[in-house]
Amino acid sequence: MKKSFKLALTGLLSVTLLLSACSSSSGGNEKKETTPKVKNVEVNKEGFPVVDENITLSMMAPGTGLAEWKDMPTLQEYSKMTNIDFKYNTPPLSDFQTKLNLAFASGDIADVIYAAGTTNLTPGMEVDYGEQGVLIPLEDLIDEYAPNIKQLLEDRPDVKKSITTLDGHIYSLPTVNELTTAAWYIGPTWYNGKWLEALDVKELPKTTDEFYELLKRFKNEDPNGNGKADEIPLTDVKLNSMRPWLLAAFGMKEWDIEEIDGKVRYAPITDNYKEYLTFMNKLYKEQLLDPETFSQSDEQKKAKGQDNRLGVFTDFYSFFTTGETEEESMNNPMYYPLTSSVSPEPILPRNPAIQRGTFSITKNNPYPEATMRWVDYFYSQEGYEFLNQGPEGYLWEEGEDGKKEYLEEPPENFKSMEDYRGTLTPAYGISAPALERPIEGKEESAFDQFIEKETTEKIEPFAEVPFPLVYLSKDEQKQINNIQVDLKSYVEQMEAKFITGVEPLENWDKYVKTIENMQIDEYVKIHQDAYDRWKES
Repeated sequence: MKKSFKLALTGLLSVTLLLSACSSSSGGNEKKETTPKVKNVEVNKEGFPVVDENITLSMMAPGTGLAEWKDMPTLQEYSKMTNIDFKYNTPPLSDFQTKLNLAFASGDIADVIYAAGTTNLTPGMEVDYGEQGVLIPLEDLIDEYAPNIKQLLEDRPDVKKSITTLDGHIYSLPTVNELTTAAWYIGPTWYNGKWLEALDVKELPKTTDEFYELLKRFKNEDPNGNGKADEIPLTDVKLNSMRPWLLAAFGMKEWDIEEIDGKVRYAPITDNYKEYLTFMNKLYKEQLLDPETFSQSDEQKKAKGQDNRLGVFTDFYSFFTTGETEEESMNNPMYYPLTSSVSPEPILPRNPAIQRGTFSITKNNPYPEATMRWVDYFYSQEGYEFLNQGPEGYLWEEGEDGKKEYLEEPPENFKSMEDYRGTLTPAYGISAPALERPIEGKEESAFDQFIEKETTEKIEPFAEVPFPLVYLSKDEQKQINNIQVDLKSYVEQMEAKFITGVEPLENWDKYVKTIENMQIDEYVKIHQDAYDRWKES
């Protein structure tokens, strides 16, 4: 490095909350009335600043807890570049959905909803709040103020198809992922490499029987070498991360609706699912599955990982659980998809690599045009790199040849570059609206190469999207909501009961009959109709 890197976060964003209302319609025939703006500002359609006179907006987004958004250098620098400041409301990820729902219910919703993602800002919410006028249509704003997004939708009709509701409007922008990890449906499952070496395991399991035998060895042969029987062969938090990988071993791509050769089915009443429950019950009874799986927090799981007590676990990167360095974590191989008696060919769920619900403009926003210009930058190569790597002086410096020179090691007090990066930019651990692509000119690290190799060998060849990104009509969504609440709750409860043995699997037929009486046929039909519409569009 020719220059030193700044290690401290500097400056504060000035914040003022201005509320008004503005919405637009792209239909051409109807124009919604708009509330006068707080100030008349002219939006520059190219370059920076976005507006010549400073304006302030409010934003609601999920926080990861690594830094206050107002202190992040990326957002501070972008505020200077654009002349747009934000007042940030960033509840923790765990509380974000509740806080967002309360904000919608009260009408005191921020000008911008950022990085909510489909889990928190569901497709049904997009349609509902869009029809109510709480979320404004974005397509006209895209056409006039967002050349990068407009180009993306022209180049990728599948993206446009996936974010356009049945009324023809776009109420939320996506994150589109073209990175190596785009295929990941959820954080991968990892093996403890130290344990594999201790037991001289040369080849990873490829069947559920082989997986079972390895878990038994993890439990009984003291692979962590401390002389105690404290090993936990397999763990998760309520199976929310592990479940997709294990369901796939029994031929299922989703714990809900999935499409198989054009036909829609509800996986939790199939014979495949019964086999999955039978297998998981065996693991639980033999204490190969962590007894605390259904009661522990993510923090408790990670604490076990840092004590070298876990054999198989899930996380985005393994070192998030183990506390190792990136280099050390390259010793932890990614899980190879398993087959079973009911699924002889390996299969895994694939992420469609389009995350909806990541950027919406509400009716309270007094400057929707400037807001659209603000976010459009992140869909360019330059803008994505800025969002991902931050401004000069933190993760990179400009070298004497004009090329970026990247920091190779994190500052002290940071275990990894990702932990450090999470204090610099909001694009960490959440779905920040952007077109995510490889960073130009940045050499792949050994860890990046490891991730690419593991993904290419163990995910890409076997991954299929469980169900396309569809929208339902308001009536269809209402029916789904009425069915889904009780259905999901019942299936969640029964999964835990079947696996832990509280409910014997002899009662499977009774379980299926209960679900059949919860309008499951209508539930499947609505999704079949939506799939057929999607396929024909």
